[in-house]
Amino acid sequence: MLRVRDLTVSFTGRGRSVTAVHGLSFDLARGEVLGLVGESGSGKSTVGLAAMGLHDAARTTVGGSVTVGGAEVVGAPDSAVRALRGARIAMVFQDALAALSPFHSVLDQLAEAYRLHHRAAGRAEARERARAMLDRVGIPAARARDYPHQFSGGMRQRVMIAIALVNAPDVLIADEPTTALDARVQRQVLSLLAELREESGTAVLLITHDVGVVAATCDRMLVMRAGHLVESGPTGKLLTQAEHPYTRALIGAAPTRETVPGTRLPTVESAEASAVDPGAADPGGAPAGPAPAGRVRAGAPGTLVGTAGAVRAMAPFAATAEGGATGSGAPGLAGAVSGGAARDSAGRESAAPAAPAAPAAPAAPVKPPAGGPLAEVVDLHVSFGGRRPLLGRRSEPVHAVRGVSLRVGEGETLGLVGESGSGKSTTARVLAGLRKPTSGSVRFDGRDIARAAVDTRLRRELSREVQLVFQDPYASLNPRRTVEESVTLPLRVHTDLDAAARRDRAAGLLEQVGMSADHLDRYPHEFSGGQRQRVGIARALALRPRLIIADEPVSALDVSVQAQVLNLLMDLRDELGLSLLFVSHDLAVVRHFCDRVAVMRAGTVVESGPRDEVFDDPKAAYTRELLAAGM
Repeated sequence: MLRVRDLTVSFTGRGRSVTAVHGLSFDLARGEVLGLVGESGSGKSTVGLAAMGLHDAARTTVGGSVTVGGAEVVGAPDSAVRALRGARIAMVFQDALAALSPFHSVLDQLAEAYRLHHRAAGRAEARERARAMLDRVGIPAARARDYPHQFSGGMRQRVMIAIALVNAPDVLIADEPTTALDARVQRQVLSLLAELREESGTAVLLITHDVGVVAATCDRMLVMRAGHLVESGPTGKLLTQAEHPYTRALIGAAPTRETVPGTRLPTVESAEASAVDPGAADPGGAPAGPAPAGRVRAGAPGTLVGTAGAVRAMAPFAATAEGGATGSGAPGLAGAVSGGAARDSAGRESAAPAAPAAPAAPAAPVKPPAGGPLAEVVDLHVSFGGRRPLLGRRSEPVHAVRGVSLRVGEGETLGLVGESGSGKSTTARVLAGLRKPTSGSVRFDGRDIARAAVDTRLRRELSREVQLVFQDPYASLNPRRTVEESVTLPLRVHTDLDAAARRDRAAGLLEQVGMSADHLDRYPHEFSGGQRQRVGIARALALRPRLIIADEPVSALDVSVQAQVLNLLMDLRDELGLSLLFVSHDLAVVRHFCDRVAVMRAGTVVESGPRDEVFDDPKAAYTRELLAAGM
């Protein structure tokens, strides 16, 4: 259904040209799910946009051939490409809120997408088709006239899928459709894609950096780095017998059940270096260049241990041994595995193929019990709304946090987990002094800090000892300030250091987080996502705080950058004796990184305790449900 031959994409600007894709070729068959995998900046999304004919012709040069059902996209007239787009090939974008119109109801947006390709259809027919598609993706009829901002992230992604499939296209391109979604919503979205693919035979190109999602959904996978295709093949084979060191490094960078908690994660650079030279090691410095063209044989020095186990543990589902592809190209994804059984494309159950056994992980080191709590909330309640506006009736309050009690000890890392909307970030912001609680006790080092959000003096004092690392490092850094200005801002506010001393301190902080003093005069847009997150961590460390609150700090990063940031946080925690409140929906990361875990649902803590106790013997049914969905 989709044929790509020798695709090359180059961007031109400021007097220079950058080639993002170098001579890529692949085929996508009817009913097949093909995973396009790689780090951020590898060219994955560029391929998807080229297949849709969405690149700006004035600044982009596209060479080669892309055909959809035999119709050429590259070089075709705009009218011909528009006729294909939406009808024969459609795309689900990563950020559903940005991709949907905020001024139109979801019903009207689906109806418009249908009428663009069915000119003879009347408004009533288009809306009936739109309602049917919304029902098919699990959006209740009562919500059809709601607007995108009124939906959760998972429901907006369902709306995007409905719009993409309203005209029953032959090819669906899903560009990071589950990034930053919690485990249960991610599973729902992937299950929905699987069901719709089985029903209509739509071919799916799944673009992602999450190897676990590929293991769950894809028949075959292509691995890209720096615009080059480095390896391809059936999913099961590549996940267990990858030849290229870069592929093995991507698989090994994600923490899994087989990973010893608290140990350093292998990074792409270190794994590739050890594959070529067993004595080489990269401490996590500058990113390596394009992957070497040659391949190493399976089992060569540096092969990552436990890869087979990683395949089992990475995904909510399990891929079949050879990626699930059948000889006729029928879907093998259907396969979502439950209780050791898999369903084939006809719905029959069969035994799930067993991956080669991986060595059991040794027991994780257990920290001695912490002393008194450094930070603590007791019976915390936070409500929004409930006030009477100037005109109109009083709104009903929304209870975001209901009676939460938790503590963070000295030198301890507490993982706060739960689905989106569970109250995790609200609780964290109360502890940081950014949100005033409705009721309850909030204390830091024995001091009452409940009024920090409305008491400027108290908030200023608290900020010397409590700092935040935000989820989106680009949004949390001022694009008009250099790195030096961002990192030294806390020093200008809280210290009497002169400009030279502040710059020296900033240079030392950058080196502490694995960057260089040469980066001080650059701006945020000149860095990768992982580097920007390092800048955010450096800024948080400027005042040498005792507690860092990390709110989803790695959820939007690819697995290799995630490994670098987690290693950095572990090193800083051990070196500086920091306490951390680590907010996340990624259970594998929390298991690897945290000493204790608190599980939140609908504003309440349903379970808390030591990491191993919560993960190995969960008491709450909700905790068991989360673990089943995410690990």
